[in-house]
Amino acid sequence: MSKSKVIITGGSGFLGKAVNKTLKDNLFYDVVSLGGKRDYDLTNQKQVDYLYKEHEPDIIVHLAAKVGGIGANKGNPGLFLYENLVMGMNLIETARKYGKLKKFVMIGTVCAYPKFTPVPFKEEDLWNGYPEETNAPYGIAKKTLTEMLIAYNDQYGLNCTNLIPVNMYGPNDHFDPAISHVIPAIILKIDKAIDKKEGAVELWGTGKASREFLYINDCAEAIKKAVEIDTTPHPINIGTGSECTIKDLANKIGRMMNYEGYVGFNTNSLDGQPRRCLDTSKASKVLGFEAKTDLDRGLHDTISWYYKNKEKFVDYFDHIQ
Repeated sequence: MSKSKVIITGGSGFLGKAVNKTLKDNLFYDVVSLGGKRDYDLTNQKQVDYLYKEHEPDIIVHLAAKVGGIGANKGNPGLFLYENLVMGMNLIETARKYGKLKKFVMIGTVCAYPKFTPVPFKEEDLWNGYPEETNAPYGIAKKTLTEMLIAYNDQYGLNCTNLIPVNMYGPNDHFDPAISHVIPAIILKIDKAIDKKEGAVELWGTGKASREFLYINDCAEAIKKAVEIDTTPHPINIGTGSECTIKDLANKIGRMMNYEGYVGFNTNSLDGQPRRCLDTSKASKVLGFEAKTDLDRGLHDTISWYYKNKEKFVDYFDHIQ
């Protein structure tokens, strides 16, 4: 039996590395992992056309994205909207022209949900309002691509699955303060305080906002199931179904790192979306997916990995605000 050729866009990124390993562990896939613009500029339609022609994929797993935390989103709204939208549009349109693709798997974003979505977020709530303002350009780009997949499935029969994961974390996460998300940002700030013998840490926001966190290997497993199982093009939430306030998260990380100082918050800064927690029943029913890693276990593994690789990140201490 010949192997199915799978192309992973964003294959050198945080999620891409985990998906690459998960799929390569399966003997039925020949995986090509793309490392970013140095391989192909996905915002360039001609390069995307050449990508399909050169590799002749059976399956595309589209992970490549322009992403970052609240600060990065606020500073680059046009860039985040343009690059995320155009990359996805080029890949989907070329899939239509190519005509031989068996499956297109797209990773969306929880940032596409309206700011005040009732908790838990249900997939049908996606269209019921405007996203939280700081993440709106990125969220709107991904929401537009969701509609494009539905339209291309309806008109051209494109076989596709669209997953919406919550905030991911785990080993190999990004610790650069310019682009890091909440868990690596907190770990880095607390470790700096320990290293500099500081008695207090001040974090962004009020601490009252809640987030749901998905361990990276669990997300990779959900994507593997999406590759293997045909679904409709309509979104499928991927998460754990439980939320944690940022204050509780920070205190939990502080205890795990044996930090004895005070963890406080800059209440003049933005929280972003007030709450995030997904209804994951569709993923269970359609994909048979259930997250296996609880938050305590995942944080333990992430912090352990950070300490083993700390020398890569200590230069970031001087860039932490």
